Amino acid sequence: MPHIKSDYNPPWVFKNGHFSTIYSAKLRPTITLAQERERITLPDNDFLDLDWSYSKNSKKRVAILLHGLEGNAQRTYIKAAGLHLVNDNWDVAAVNFRGCSGENNLSYQSYHSGKTDDLETVIQHILEKDIYQEIALVGFSLGANLLLKYLGERTSLPKEIKKGVAISVPTSLRGSLESLNNTENWIYSASFLISLRKKYKIKMPFFSDKMNTTDLKNIKSLKDFDDIYTSKAHGFKDAYDYYQKNSSNQFISNIKIPVLILNAKNDSFLDQDCYPYAIAETSKNIFLETPLFGGHVGFHQTNNQYYSEKRTFQFLNE
Repeated sequence: MPHIKSDYNPPWVFKNGHFSTIYSAKLRPTITLAQERERITLPDNDFLDLDWSYSKNSKKRVAILLHGLEGNAQRTYIKAAGLHLVNDNWDVAAVNFRGCSGENNLSYQSYHSGKTDDLETVIQHILEKDIYQEIALVGFSLGANLLLKYLGERTSLPKEIKKGVAISVPTSLRGSLESLNNTENWIYSASFLISLRKKYKIKMPFFSDKMNTTDLKNIKSLKDFDDIYTSKAHGFKDAYDYYQKNSSNQFISNIKIPVLILNAKNDSFLDQDCYPYAIAETSKNIFLETPLFGGHVGFHQTNNQYYSEKRTFQFLNE
């Protein structure tokens, strides 16, 4: 499909990418959504938690929501998306990646931008309930890259998976890292780094043969974290090998179901390689929308409904 023309035009203050990003992450009023937790055991005997929300008029369809880096199923953007989907008669399974549900996970590895084996386990677990005839995947940032990689790397998908929505997606992981290293983005990279270092420190006593205080002191950037922990824990040579093998750009053209990619042009987390125009022009399944505004997961319209939530609703009902 050709590049979709966007009509998103937020209130003037939200035309600033940094303001819309920070407001949406830290200042948007809390969304009330009932959630019920289910813990599932992974093939390596680790676990992850799903937070379920149920429609009053279920149509045997479920949306699986995937959060971003150091997020969880209680983030406002997840609960807001979940609320609108529940009101549209979707059940919602909001995934907390390993170590993101408020409890340290059990294994040395955790989660990363391309860890699709855990997503596959979640999908198979949901299918085994034998309830749902339709599955939609909705991802944000890191979770959106994971979604696109999952859909594009497989030769076949469960027939129940009908559509996907990828919001503020870093389709080039190295490009996104380099963007986050820009001075204007120090507040975001510093926040991520504080959280990641904290998790490393918590995990360190349980894996003293692989993790130590010297390495912790050497983690001074996001790339350092991926060199010292992410790559080693998940079988990659180094950070750049991890970025190269897991960036979704190389998988998007193989996607065989309709997918909406919504990336704002003023998203400071993304570089020029995170806007796959050429692929969208030649693919019948990729619907690429790149509004001028929106920042990173910051598509404000009203506090009750963001443009990204409206477009998810529209796309899944087309």
